[in-house]
Amino acid sequence: MAKSSGKIRIVYACSECGSSYPKWSGQCGSCGDWNTLSEEIEGPRDALKAPPPPTNRPGPVLIGNVGTEAGQPRPTQIDELDRVLGGGIVPGAVMLLGGEPGIGKSTLLLQLLASWDGPTLYVSAEESAQQVRLRAERLDAVRPQLWLHAETSLPHILESIEETKPELVVIDSIQTVFDPSLGSLPGSVGQVRGCAQRLVNVAKERDIAIVLVGHVTKDGGLAGPRVLEHVVDTVLQFEGDKHHALRLLRASKHRFGPTNELGIFEMAGVGLIGVPDPSTMFLSDRRTGIAGSAVVPTMEGQRPIVVEVQALTSPGVPGVPSRRSALGLDGPRLSMLMAVLGRRARLPVAENDVYASTAGGVKLVEPGLDLGVCLAVVSALRNQPMPADVAVFGEVGLGGELRQVGQAARRLTEAARLGFSRVVVPANSPDGDGAIRVIRAKTLSEAIAAVGLNGEG
Repeated sequence: MAKSSGKIRIVYACSECGSSYPKWSGQCGSCGDWNTLSEEIEGPRDALKAPPPPTNRPGPVLIGNVGTEAGQPRPTQIDELDRVLGGGIVPGAVMLLGGEPGIGKSTLLLQLLASWDGPTLYVSAEESAQQVRLRAERLDAVRPQLWLHAETSLPHILESIEETKPELVVIDSIQTVFDPSLGSLPGSVGQVRGCAQRLVNVAKERDIAIVLVGHVTKDGGLAGPRVLEHVVDTVLQFEGDKHHALRLLRASKHRFGPTNELGIFEMAGVGLIGVPDPSTMFLSDRRTGIAGSAVVPTMEGQRPIVVEVQALTSPGVPGVPSRRSALGLDGPRLSMLMAVLGRRARLPVAENDVYASTAGGVKLVEPGLDLGVCLAVVSALRNQPMPADVAVFGEVGLGGELRQVGQAARRLTEAARLGFSRVVVPANSPDGDGAIRVIRAKTLSEAIAAVGLNGEG
């Protein structure tokens, strides 16, 4: 670090890990990332000292004497949010919510505060109080115990928390909050890290739940230092296409519950509305008798969701590598499956461009989709539609074998509920409840034959 005891100094901080250096270099020496060092201005060292710890901090106790009542989640009255959080918000928890601009983060959080039974505080560090009030009127979120404070200074925010004594606080957003005592510019690595740490301390000391809104990078990841994700208890990602009404909420980190649950919302004029039956919504516009379509029962946590996988093939340009395009699917996995189809099923996929997507805008990364993707591509290649009453699921190995996936019984039950009469599954999958006919296949070639796609189109 540059030698400076009481003067302003210039350092170069990494936006990924937060490490700082006295001069710029192309690569961070701590995390190894390239082009992540940015110039920052820091104040005197005396201003950077951490505040003294509280004197009422409890000492060590035997683990058997620790009560669990205080750590129970409190329902938010928003079913899809409670599903992702494992039942609700735990008092004293700090959550980080990320998402692209305009995706609906502020709308979701304003609805959360309006549904909370108790005093809440909305700190708007980006919009004026009038703008937030107009949105609250549109969402019918104006309630007596909802406090609003348009402020960017952290000391003033902490004073408002002391004054209003809320049970739930929303900071929108953490990148625009600054602490004058830190000396660096608002939005810098040091500011984001320091402000977040002080808010975490306040949440733990006062048993207040705090939600921090974070910006995202061009790649869709949370902006700011990686340490920001480490200090919070929960990291939520709000996804969706601004041109479509569907919104997806996932937890990439959650200390109080699972991280594989999926919350689904629909953006409407009155705000975000939970979708309790996503399978019906995803299949509502499905057209039967069309080549290149396969229906797959998937699992997101404990929730079965039936989606339609679509594929389109077109002859490639001679001398140019074939194109593989995935929308809502994992791109590298699509390329791998096309190599398996060409090698094990001896199909001419190498000579064709392949486009595959999940209908409805949902993004899924699950091995149970493999068989559906392969059969949709085969259907498109041979211009033969799959039977309308057939659903499929299973993982495809590099040898062309079909491997079983988890929670097969729940997948079968969901497919039967939606009116499908047959399901093609890997040979070793468990039996269902008998409500639907199970067709077992050991290899990808057997599955192709089972759905009648082994003929010439």
